[in-house]
Amino acid sequence: MFKKILIANRGEIACRIIRTAKQMGIKTVAVYSEADRDARHVVMADEAICIGGAPSSESYLVIDKIIDAIQKSKAQAVHPGYGFLSENASFARKLKAKGIAFIGPGTLAINKMGDKIESKKLAEKAGVNTIPGHTEALKDTRQALAVSKRVGFPVMLKASAGGGGKGMRIARNEKEVREGFEAAKREAKSSFGDDRVFVEKYIEQPRHIEIQILADGHGNTVYLGERECSIQRRHQKVIEEAPSPFIDEKTRRAMGEQAVVLARAVKYVSAGTVEFIVDAKRNFYFLEMNTRLQVEHPVTEMITGLDLVEWMIRIADGEKFPLSQEDIKLTGWAIESRIYAEDPFRGFLPSVGRLSRYVAPPENPHVRVDTGVYEGGEISIHYDPMIAKLISYGKDRDEAITHMRQALDAFYIRGVSNNIGFLAAVMAHPRFVKGKLTTNFIADEYGDIFDAADVLHDDPNMLVAVAACLHRAYQERAASISGQCSGHERVVLNDWRVLLQGKSFKARVVPVAAGYDVSIEGASDPQEFHVRTDWQLGQPLFDAQINGHRIIMQVERNGPAYSLSHAGLGVDVLVLNEMTASLYELMPEKVVADTSRFLLSPMPGLLMSLAVKEGQMVSGGDELAVIEAMKMENVLKAERDAVVKTVHATPGDSLAVDQPIIEFE
Repeated sequence: MFKKILIANRGEIACRIIRTAKQMGIKTVAVYSEADRDARHVVMADEAICIGGAPSSESYLVIDKIIDAIQKSKAQAVHPGYGFLSENASFARKLKAKGIAFIGPGTLAINKMGDKIESKKLAEKAGVNTIPGHTEALKDTRQALAVSKRVGFPVMLKASAGGGGKGMRIARNEKEVREGFEAAKREAKSSFGDDRVFVEKYIEQPRHIEIQILADGHGNTVYLGERECSIQRRHQKVIEEAPSPFIDEKTRRAMGEQAVVLARAVKYVSAGTVEFIVDAKRNFYFLEMNTRLQVEHPVTEMITGLDLVEWMIRIADGEKFPLSQEDIKLTGWAIESRIYAEDPFRGFLPSVGRLSRYVAPPENPHVRVDTGVYEGGEISIHYDPMIAKLISYGKDRDEAITHMRQALDAFYIRGVSNNIGFLAAVMAHPRFVKGKLTTNFIADEYGDIFDAADVLHDDPNMLVAVAACLHRAYQERAASISGQCSGHERVVLNDWRVLLQGKSFKARVVPVAAGYDVSIEGASDPQEFHVRTDWQLGQPLFDAQINGHRIIMQVERNGPAYSLSHAGLGVDVLVLNEMTASLYELMPEKVVADTSRFLLSPMPGLLMSLAVKEGQMVSGGDELAVIEAMKMENVLKAERDAVVKTVHATPGDSLAVDQPIIEFE
């Protein structure tokens, strides 16, 4: 077995690989950019070597710098993780030439499967179901239009070297083909250095389902079941699960067998994933093959009991995988939620900054957390905004969802915006609970912006009860302060008025052993809550048994209000005495500043281009500017007809959130 391996990656996947390597008794070498000098993977590894500047083009993507680090450390093998150089055949070839093992497939598989056009041709030849389309790179917009008309709208414009949702555009008409083709080419060139784009038929109401395969160098290739990856936003996976609630045993076997056939066609060795699009009738079509470890691999590990990273390492060292297809058993259910530094209330735009608080839920047989960050660490604009992957496990899907909901409620992050509330809302959505999923789920149910008003809480009165308990606890502390004037001591009341989302509730709070009993009167019938907790003032997580059920809620005192977050809903609650409540109702509402005359930058990023100039008339839907953030292009369009009064920024400017770009008359 290898004595030392180098991880040519960063973040949570580098930490994930290091963890397995340590369990195997293998020393690890981390590489890092200047921006990652204090990163978690650097601390976890046995050795760490700096390989360049913050941009990945100056560090993690520079093959010669990685090879220099390998030679300095005398590592015998390299695990590339995912992203960066993980599917770079030139990198694998250079490692082989220097006698260094690449923990991944051979260059034949990487080359053939790394090109979406070539992989589709090979799949067709191998007898794998493929999507109708045009498998040649498009020369220009004119050809893109002609081919799209022939294939039939809607179509998908896709970068040949693409991945992670980059370089992909859905086009439902000729106008969208013109706009999408050029945008896909630019994005592909920026992300992959390859601007080839092709077109294929877009399958309506599709599911994205993938098959995990594992192949050794001794001729044994098996499939490890499927993963449902249909919950996506802008073609990027958000929630994954294994198995799929849609796939039956017959379809699973057919998809698995085709995945194995394709793997054998390119002499595949290592872990890999064959992705399929599946329609409502369980017809499935080959999408692409990822010749690397997938982000969502933990859900497969949870239901098979196999450590995929361990077997990648063992297979790279020449070991034989000991299990046959008949030995592979799928047990239970697993779900993964990707926790990103992004703001769901601002169109899911990336958020950067320092993690002032980071408290992950404790790991146990039902909860796993894969992360590359720590409290006090920084989320940089230079890399993917992922904070962590949260994985839950249960004997069935309902139990896995329950564990995920509790774990999301207990995941406490401050300092950067994050999508935990959104993920919790999805977990509680009736359509998700029923397993009625498509890749359009988020667009259909939430649109481009997550609105907390759309979140329906199971029991709003419970939030009222918790707020009343919090207020009672703070009042009790205030009443215990020494030095109060005799005869004017603070009296703690039992009866309060609670204001929540425009509604008023009467709450009676009575202290009992290990908690409170709360009775609520308000918009619905009177309700009793028996709250039992050892929560202490100032703790961010309110962990309690309420009417016999465990509830974890994030709580903060926010001036006169209490901020509560639970099950995807975040609300500010006021708890007042009767006199204060009657006076509060007379207070005027604060008028929000009018920014409708400005185009503001919705995220921190680079202004790539401006499509207008001062004095120009624009119509609703016209392109105004393009901002690049996290290697993704974001097109800003006019919301209405207007005249450009002043242009406040120029292409090449680094923009802050809400920085004015254009002012209209």
